Amino acid sequence: MGGDARRQYMDALSTFTEWERSVKESAEVRGGMYWKPQGKTDYLIRTSPSNSQKSLGPRSPETEDIHVKFTERKASSEKRVKNLVAQLAVHKRLNRALFVGRAPQMLVDILTMLDRAGIAEHFTVVGTHALYAYEAAAGVRIESGDALATKDIDLLWDTRKRIQFSITMGLAGYSMLGLLRKVDPSFRLRRDQLYTAVNDKGFEVDIIRREAAEGDPHPLRITDAEDDFWVMQAERAAELLNAPRFSAMIVAPSGDMARMTTISPIAFARFKRWLAAQPTRDPMKRSRDTLQADVVEQIVAEYLPHL
Repeated sequence: MGGDARRQYMDALSTFTEWERSVKESAEVRGGMYWKPQGKTDYLIRTSPSNSQKSLGPRSPETEDIHVKFTERKASSEKRVKNLVAQLAVHKRLNRALFVGRAPQMLVDILTMLDRAGIAEHFTVVGTHALYAYEAAAGVRIESGDALATKDIDLLWDTRKRIQFSITMGLAGYSMLGLLRKVDPSFRLRRDQLYTAVNDKGFEVDIIRREAAEGDPHPLRITDAEDDFWVMQAERAAELLNAPRFSAMIVAPSGDMARMTTISPIAFARFKRWLAAQPTRDPMKRSRDTLQADVVEQIVAEYLPHL
C-alpha cells in the first residue's frame, strides 16, 4: 500500500476499533429505567430491549443513585457512539479518495450484517477471502489476481455454540437466508446444494461445519426455518475451528469497513498445502491452493513475523 493509504488505514482502524468498543459498552445500558408508582412508594424498574422488566427495589438513596448513574452512563454512551459513527463516515470518504480498500463490497456487507445481527462470533471466514484480512493487516497488496480469484465466501459455523446461536436467532426471528436477503434480496438456496446460497450476480455463500462430533446433530439445518441452510460437513474443518484466530479490519473500494475474523495465516497456509496434496482435488484448484499458501507464507515472513 502507498504511504498515504497506509496512514489512512491506520487512522480509520483506530476510530473503527474505538467504535467497536463503544458499541459493546453501550450494549450494557440497553433498555431503560423508570419509576413505577406502587402503593405508597415508587419502585425502580429496569427494562430490557425485549421489553422484559425487573424491579430493583423501592425508592431509596441507593436506588436513586443507581437511576442517576444509569441515566448518565446511557446518555454518555449514546453520544460517544453517535460521534464515532460521524467520524467513521469521514473515514469512509477518505478511504475511498485514497484507494485504501479493495475487499469485495459483498464480503464487507455480509460481515457487517453478521455483526449487526449479533452472530458474528459464531462464524469464521475460511478460504480465499481470508487473504483480504492478511493483506490489510500487513499493509500490502497481493498482486496475483489468480490468488484472489473467487466469487464465493466460505463461512465456518461453530456447532459447539449452536444452542446459543439458536436462542439469538429465535429471539430475533431471523433465518440465516433471511439475513442474507437483507444484504441482497436475490439470494436463493441452490436446490442441488443446500449449504450454498447464490445471488443473481453469481456470488455464493457457503456455510460449512466440522464433521459431526460430541453429539452434533446430522444432518443439521442452521435454524428451524423451513427454507434455510443445511450446513455441510467439511473434511478437517475441526482443525480450522480449533486454529488460532486472526482478526483485521477490511475495507471495500467504497470506503466501507468491516471486521473479519478468520484463521491465522500460518494455519491457512498449512491447510492449503494439505488441500493441494489431495489426489481428488481439482487440478486448477490445486494450483491455486499452492499459490495461496506461497503468498501467505511470504506475507508472514516479510510483514507479520511476530506470528
